[in-house]
Amino acid sequence: MKRIFGAKKEVKPPPTMDEAVDKLNTRGDTLDEKIRKLDEQLAKHREIIKKTRPGPAQEQAKRRALTVLKQKRLYESQRDQLYNQQFNVEQTTFAMTSMQDTVHTVQAMKAAGKEMKGFMKTNDLKIENIEKLHDEMSDLLDYHQEIQDVMGTAFGVPDDIDEDELMGELDALEDDLAAETAGGGGVPAYLQDVDLPEVPQGQAEQQQAQPADEFGLPAIPQRT
Repeated sequence: MKRIFGAKKEVKPPPTMDEAVDKLNTRGDTLDEKIRKLDEQLAKHREIIKKTRPGPAQEQAKRRALTVLKQKRLYESQRDQLYNQQFNVEQTTFAMTSMQDTVHTVQAMKAAGKEMKGFMKTNDLKIENIEKLHDEMSDLLDYHQEIQDVMGTAFGVPDDIDEDELMGELDALEDDLAAETAGGGGVPAYLQDVDLPEVPQGQAEQQQAQPADEFGLPAIPQRT
């Protein structure tokens, strides 16, 4: 059957960008090596031209050096073209890599968006429900604050106290304290020492001679 219809030819896959870059690098290295060898030959020819006297021998050395120089210029031109090709291939590789990364990013974002939609649907994450929950929490916190205000109110304090009147009394009290401090040498009247009359000497001795009971009080004289 193969002889009649012929065998199907195997189609070789196209070269990859990495293979193209490697091939260009190999060619570039080969050209650099050729240019290096031509530079060595030019250096030798220059030495020969310097040492040779003007004449047929020097002219022949110059023609050889000129031939080597033409080959070098040709290889340098090929190397420049090769560098341009390599740059284009690397730019194409970079663009392809960027496109692949973009595709992966888009696929990841689609998967994440689908997962987020399912998560929100499963957990009933709707904006109106969240706003309702927020309002309920705000009302609960306000109610809690009202409770704290009630619990923090002191018992027995009348509600009709005028704060301005209390501030007036406080200012008057401060003025009184300032006046007493100025008149008593810096100490208010209720903190100053009061001079008491001295106890007569005979009365003091009589009080000391009088016996005391078990509680330290003057004993009551017993009747006989």
